[in-house]
Amino acid sequence: MAAAATAVVAVVLAALLVWSPWSSGDSVPSDFGARPRVQELPAGHSFGARDGGPGEEESPSGPAPEPTALRVPRVSLDARVQGVGVEDDGTVEVPGNAGQAGWYRYGPAPGARAGSAVLIGHVDDRTGRLGAFAKLYAVRKGDAVTVARRGAPTVRYEVTAREVVDGDSFPKEVFRRHGRPVLTLVTCAPPYDRERGGYQRNLLVYAVPVRESGPARGSPA
Repeated sequence: MAAAATAVVAVVLAALLVWSPWSSGDSVPSDFGARPRVQELPAGHSFGARDGGPGEEESPSGPAPEPTALRVPRVSLDARVQGVGVEDDGTVEVPGNAGQAGWYRYGPAPGARAGSAVLIGHVDDRTGRLGAFAKLYAVRKGDAVTVARRGAPTVRYEVTAREVVDGDSFPKEVFRRHGRPVLTLVTCAPPYDRERGGYQRNLLVYAVPVRESGPARGSPA
């Protein structure tokens, strides 16, 4: 549903704005790596891997299975995943529970052969409790990421980049359906400005499918 994807680009920041327990002077997480390039797949080639073996991303009979859980072991991020879409007012739907993540179901699913699979989560909630995605502030290049899927093998990724972007310059390619597969994790970032509606930036973490049989750095031994 391309129209829905376009709408989310414009409103993803607004939907993640909540009361912040952090002051507006808190430092912005540092960037590292480079945003994955939008590059088409070579003919007959696919990327990705399931637990300990070669990739099996998308069934020939249909789309990849729905994700059910996200883990980043090194930073102790362990969150259930639910499908989310777009609200009636045009804003992106985000789980009400700050401890959960939302998979943008109008785009590719984790493990799909191409495109950006997007998981969205809160950095905090209105009670002042930090959300599951606050732990993305501590990820490092090479960290292992796993996504459990309904009725299918877990898919494995490795963090390659992180960047902070202004709300008015959110990269549209985050919601792309084509090109090399990538897992994109989205949450809020400082500064927090109550008068302007809350957080003014987004934190984006990019992870690519693991193609080797060995574990990515940060995975359990």
